[in-house]
Amino acid sequence: MRTYSSKFLAILVAAILTLLAFGITLLAHFFGENILVIIVSILFFFVAAYFSILYIIKKYIIDRIKPLYNTIRDLPLSGKKMEEKIDSNSLLLNVKYEVEEWAKTQLKEIERLKELEKYRKDFVGNVSHELKTPIFNIQGYVLTLLEGGLEDPKINKLYLKRTEKSIDRMVSIVEDLESITKLESGELKLNMTRFDIVKTVEEVIEMEHWQAMENKISVNILNRPDKPIFVRADKKRILEVVTNLIVNAIKYGKPEGYVNISFHDLEDNIIVEVADNGIGIEKKDLRRIFERFFRVDKSRSREQGGTGLGLSIVKHIIEAHNQSINVRSVPEQGTTFNFTLEKQK
Repeated sequence: MRTYSSKFLAILVAAILTLLAFGITLLAHFFGENILVIIVSILFFFVAAYFSILYIIKKYIIDRIKPLYNTIRDLPLSGKKMEEKIDSNSLLLNVKYEVEEWAKTQLKEIERLKELEKYRKDFVGNVSHELKTPIFNIQGYVLTLLEGGLEDPKINKLYLKRTEKSIDRMVSIVEDLESITKLESGELKLNMTRFDIVKTVEEVIEMEHWQAMENKISVNILNRPDKPIFVRADKKRILEVVTNLIVNAIKYGKPEGYVNISFHDLEDNIIVEVADNGIGIEKKDLRRIFERFFRVDKSRSREQGGTGLGLSIVKHIIEAHNQSINVRSVPEQGTTFNFTLEKQK
């Protein structure tokens, strides 16, 4: 499509107006005092000039702005599809609106990319830090054994057991990372079945009985229902969620403390609540509690052997079921996690 410069258009408009003025002068000279003919001629030339100049201006706007407009509309970030027809009368308004929306989208995208970059750096740093500790431990144990400790029966078995623990920790980190990656990408398909959530919670309490006894924590179901509560979910994954929440409550509980599990009916859904009277979580940390590798008490977390990925996995599992999980906590008073599941009639 041919485009015209602003100077060319100005000359063209001036030429049209000059021709009109010249034509009116000739008419006045030719018809003398016939005012009616002159008025009609002036109106005719006015209409002709109006449409001629309007056409030139529209042509200029469309030739200059339409390519820009099309480019903006074609950008994938705009989230809109280019319409085949554009009304030239509202083109300037459309362009203004589209440019503003495009600018807003670009700013949001830049902010999102900055956040992703920060997240990536934090993630790489956290993974490196988490793996570094067991790797260095293994290295130290192996070097000690190679330098003569292997011949000492008091040392060799002890260091081999410690090496095994460090390897188990590395395996746990890798497995947890793999689980999160699969959940995020949708590769991990949920095996939806009908099962009794109360019985599942009882199974977890039975499995973690000895750990609770060691920490002097009582684990109870408060409002034990008279009949089963059937839900539709992936039993294996929900078992993982309940285990993670109960184990965390036991680990960070106070001696002689408690972990209480309760159920609340919400018609189509059921709320499962896990509450403790442990050390609690500061308000500033609550919003980050589900982040990968985030630890409220880092020294105690590593001492307890956690990977720092458990709550992140829990959140991903619940969200994969199109449900929600929430947390509330008061420092030194305790923490309560609750999540919803779809009831199966």
